[in-house]
Amino acid sequence: MTRGLIIFAREPLVGTVKTRLAQGLGSHRLATELYAAMLADVLAAAATLDDTRLLLFWALKNGAIPAVPVPPRATMFEQQGHDLGARMANAFETAFASGCETCCIIGSDAPDLPLEYIRRAFALLERAEAEVVFGPAEDGGYYLLGLRRFQRQLFEDIVWSSAEVLQTSQERARFCGLRTALLPPWRDIDTCEDLEAFQERPSRETAPQTLAAAQRLKGSATLCPTI
Repeated sequence: MTRGLIIFAREPLVGTVKTRLAQGLGSHRLATELYAAMLADVLAAAATLDDTRLLLFWALKNGAIPAVPVPPRATMFEQQGHDLGARMANAFETAFASGCETCCIIGSDAPDLPLEYIRRAFALLERAEAEVVFGPAEDGGYYLLGLRRFQRQLFEDIVWSSAEVLQTSQERARFCGLRTALLPPWRDIDTCEDLEAFQERPSRETAPQTLAAAQRLKGSATLCPTI
């Protein structure tokens, strides 16, 4: 089956990315540098999935695709929609319309996400063990969503960025009669506490640019004294 991995990304512009992390670091510039490193690690890891099509969807400010190094085989798009749910729904619809038979979406906030989790999601979908796969994030959302077929209802009337996103989405899937499966939980990097947790994980070595950027932050942060 043709696999498609959607990656949601933002152009690393100062003041537009990682705003909660910037508050803790006391610097939008430092937070942006860290995000650029996170994005680079996510794209580098995705590029190793040789059997998977890569669809990179950008949240753009000026409509121009940023000059950011991306895997040569990645197809790039602009995110379309009035909220996160609409943007994800439109991305999945585009992926399935382009020939993908199973599709997963991730963001650029978990640079050390094990590739095995992504492979496991595709395997569950391909074996028809699940029609929807969720990767639970520790904040109540999800770091990955996998679908066997497009279902727009999964993205409607969800309070995004709340602690109930995963629970509500699971309930919506069951209402639609879809079989679901869960991956192991993982933690995004959105706050100083998340960054500290990343630095303590053995898997941080799989995100070398993020790790290097985090190490450069030591001594620079004003409100994250433990970094």
